[in-house]
Amino acid sequence: MGIKETLEYIHNVKWQGLKPGLERTRMLLAALGNPEKKLKFVHIAGTNGKGSTAACVAAVLQKAGYRTGLFTSPHIIRFNERMQVDSEHISDEELEKVTDEIRPFADSMEESPTEFELITALAMKHFQYKKCDIVVLEVGMGGLLDSTNVIDTPEVAVITSIGYDHVVELGPTIVDIAGAKAGVIKDNGDVVIYGGEPEVEAVFEAVAKKHNARLRRADFSRIRKQDFTLDGINLEIDPYPNILLPLNGAYQPKNATVAITALEMLREKGYKISDESIIEGMSSVRWPGRFEILGRGPVFILDGAHNPQGVEAASESLRVQFGEQKIIFVVGVMADKDVDSMIGYIAPMAAEFIAVKPNYYRAMDAKSLADKLSQYGSVTAAESVSAGVSEAISKAGKNGVVCALGSLYFSEDIREAYNSASK
Repeated sequence: MGIKETLEYIHNVKWQGLKPGLERTRMLLAALGNPEKKLKFVHIAGTNGKGSTAACVAAVLQKAGYRTGLFTSPHIIRFNERMQVDSEHISDEELEKVTDEIRPFADSMEESPTEFELITALAMKHFQYKKCDIVVLEVGMGGLLDSTNVIDTPEVAVITSIGYDHVVELGPTIVDIAGAKAGVIKDNGDVVIYGGEPEVEAVFEAVAKKHNARLRRADFSRIRKQDFTLDGINLEIDPYPNILLPLNGAYQPKNATVAITALEMLREKGYKISDESIIEGMSSVRWPGRFEILGRGPVFILDGAHNPQGVEAASESLRVQFGEQKIIFVVGVMADKDVDSMIGYIAPMAAEFIAVKPNYYRAMDAKSLADKLSQYGSVTAAESVSAGVSEAISKAGKNGVVCALGSLYFSEDIREAYNSASK
């Protein structure tokens, strides 16, 4: 298959209607010779901050000299970025090859695998082919029944910030959600947690005790300095000075602290990770779509916040950077999102809203979203993402601020629309 046919095949399956579980992924991997058994992992679950934390861990491991795989989702620009080895995306040719290899097994299964199960198996085989020393593996959804959880005890499991998302599948309570995320904690393993609400921490403590796992909370009092600019954050996380983290967002120092705590646990297990590797690796991180500054005049921000906790974090970042300045929001969400819980955080700082429909089958249409947003202020339903971005730039003027948020799934369209409108 060529790359077009390969991607069509991968995207041809959906997750609805299938019973959650690991059996389909295990069957695929068994047919491929169980590549996951030949790899080592840092397994990262959580509601928010998974991707940024994974990118930080992978960047440092690479700087320390380890051949490092990175598995993330969804992609922001190209599908290939979901599977990286030492910052290089899987090539079209490699993706075609491994898909051709897995397709006969997937097609012969009595119950077809989901898209994410198929992608997980593809990634495992790719990382085996590339002879990765270690793979930083981001959970897709939840933890316990997520297809990435077919792995044995990882080198370190990481659970980032927990909040309300995928409530239908994982909820309804925050304790239920925490329980699903805690599924990545395995026998005699090491685990780092972001921490937070006592009832959430209690879940992780109980599961860690059950599995005889060593649990460590990230200590945010180690953050000695955090100077925010539009170019990134000047950080000092004790004992590491002069970290120039090229990420934006008021939440990133805590994500970086979680990543450093995981790296220190790896070092205790014998991994050779110097202080210089941590400082230099953190300073080399690239992670698009999370409070990313696409341009200035007006300042245009792309943020993948897609749940209440994520939008709250985005609102905090906007206040840190812009104070009380009013902002034009371009908003697109999936149909299952709790819009009211999300928008309440940004409504006080909104000059107006422009509703768009992300180019994804689960997206809410612009008019329905505009109806929901109308109670919070002035709102326009744009005919397309491109039209919405152009209108926002025009209304903001050179001294204004635009923030596009609500879904990672419209990041590519926002980026393309911005590039076209700013030519």
